[in-house]
Amino acid sequence: MQSHLTLTSMSHIDDDDMTRTDTSPRPPAAETRFPIAGLLALAATGFITLLTETMPAGMLSQMSRDLEVSEAAAGQSVTVFAIGAILAAVPLTRATIGWRRKHLLLFAISGFAIANTVTAFSDSFALTLAARFLGGIVGGMLWALLAGYARRMVPAHQRGKAMAIAMAGGTVALSVGVPAAAFLAKVVEWRFAFGIITMVTLALLVWVIASVPNFPGQSKGARLPLLHTFRLPGVAPILVVTLTFVFAHNILFTYIAPFLAPLGMAGQVDSVLLTFGLVSLVSIWLTGVLIDRHLRTLMILACTLLATAALILSVFSSTSALVYASAALWGLAYGGASTLLQTAIADAAGAAGDVAQALLTTCWNIGIAAGGIIGGITLNVLGPPSLGWITLALLLPTLAIVIGTRRHGFTSRAFEHETTSAPDA
Repeated sequence: MQSHLTLTSMSHIDDDDMTRTDTSPRPPAAETRFPIAGLLALAATGFITLLTETMPAGMLSQMSRDLEVSEAAAGQSVTVFAIGAILAAVPLTRATIGWRRKHLLLFAISGFAIANTVTAFSDSFALTLAARFLGGIVGGMLWALLAGYARRMVPAHQRGKAMAIAMAGGTVALSVGVPAAAFLAKVVEWRFAFGIITMVTLALLVWVIASVPNFPGQSKGARLPLLHTFRLPGVAPILVVTLTFVFAHNILFTYIAPFLAPLGMAGQVDSVLLTFGLVSLVSIWLTGVLIDRHLRTLMILACTLLATAALILSVFSSTSALVYASAALWGLAYGGASTLLQTAIADAAGAAGDVAQALLTTCWNIGIAAGGIIGGITLNVLGPPSLGWITLALLLPTLAIVIGTRRHGFTSRAFEHETTSAPDA
């Protein structure tokens, strides 16, 4: 991903006002058409980002066999991607914060085309990891960019809806993309899936050029120091919740295939992931409808539902019906989480939104990397059943932090009608 800024019509200082370098007039909100095509292009960008990151989770067995490494080692292809994002998100966001947003967006998307092409053709595990690391670098920069981009495209009272659409691509990647990749890997070959993603990425470049507006970057004088951003009320607890929530999710998600194998469900990885994913789509819709009034309640529910799913998987995982029920609860909890967390930190950070999003992206990917590393160690040392218990243990303090941050961070949201800056041509 200064005092706390409240988004009300009388006291609100728009972050775009503080970073605005163009002189184009602001259109009245009533005359501004909702930019659905541009927001869907951002959603497709998020789809490519998260699908590239998580796709190995659905094809660990095939990748490990083809690259001649263990499943735990193959799982580190997710970890390495996350490490690239961790190292790159904050420094690259700060270094490019003055770039025009559309130029930066196209540059980062092009990086995915390169990374996935190399992954598709690589016969070397080391080269595959290098390509995944490159994907993580551009992924960290992209994920920090998307939320602020979506918020600048609409009036303030539509920002929750705009972010829900723009962030939906990541959940759709988990919902449809990862199960589809797992199916392709089983029917054809895992490399074919990465090749398809490259072709989709090239088409996305054309879509972004045609439909996404351009915005200026921040002026040098408007940029806030990193430490100052971290100290803004509400920012630190949101970052902690992001790290632990994503850590808990990824311990199970990255190693879902070896978790299901002892249960006699090795051939049902794609269908379990699909159950998770389809319910995630429902979660996205509910988040879009409710986030502008009930962000706090939705985040509490997300933590509670994911903890419940982990408990069921830990105690009743021998029953396949309950495994699918847990996957459904899991999807309901996780589907809107990205939008909730990114909206919460954007509200808390105000004018420091881009840097705050970079910090959130860093914490998100630390959670992913930790899930890959700790999950791999746990899998080898304690066995698959222990993954659910660790997930549950992480979620209990996460829930406590969300409940405790009532005044700053995870608050109820209410916007009055406002305007936003006009895009540059």
